[in-house]
Amino acid sequence: MPYFESRLRLNLENFEEIENKFAICEKLGIKNVIVEPVGNLKNLGVELREKIESLTKMHLYYRMSLRPRNVDDLKSKLNLNNELPTILSIETPIKEIQIQAAKDSRVDVISFTDPKTMKTLTNGVISLSKQNNSYIEISLASMMVVNKVQQSKNFRELYRIIHLVKNLKGNLLICGNFEDSYHLRHPRTLISICHTLLGLSIIEAKQSFNENVKKLIERTLDRYDRNFIEYGIKFIKGGE
Repeated sequence: MPYFESRLRLNLENFEEIENKFAICEKLGIKNVIVEPVGNLKNLGVELREKIESLTKMHLYYRMSLRPRNVDDLKSKLNLNNELPTILSIETPIKEIQIQAAKDSRVDVISFTDPKTMKTLTNGVISLSKQNNSYIEISLASMMVVNKVQQSKNFRELYRIIHLVKNLKGNLLICGNFEDSYHLRHPRTLISICHTLLGLSIIEAKQSFNENVKKLIERTLDRYDRNFIEYGIKFIKGGE
């Protein structure tokens, strides 16, 4: 089963940097990536995707991360019409927005990638996201800080939040989300870290880097399928 790096941020103002990131990923043996273009972006259209895809042979999927100021801002941003399949994630420390996002079927992922934001995750958000078949995302980027005291605190917070999602049987995604290209690691390495340092079984860790990511992508594709009714139900044309 393929493994994924489910969040690789790309600076649209610097395609040389993007090409360098892709080259490092390929050297590491990464074959499946969900990219997050960052910059002056309203729609991940065909032209932009073709330009990005021309830089690599990896399998690419796309996501947008929204950082709404309040609930009304969230609703406004979610009304944007993306014509092509795009994973939508929300990242905010504001609990009211997290709860609204967990209720909204257009939101695929609720991200907790910053240690300060991680502290705000509640049982209620995990439960609501589980009911809505959306995902709680945890980033391992905070373990790369140089300060050893802060690194130790970040490891403890990662451990706490990962096991909170696990114990409540939430849908867990784990990504690298490394800003520095030279911090990139193959998902197998990250699986090993999750097992040895963060207390997940090998099966649980693998699930967060492959099976759950595949289900996330399928969830997004279903949302763009005109025959789709609700998760698990869609129209079937005659002869199919």
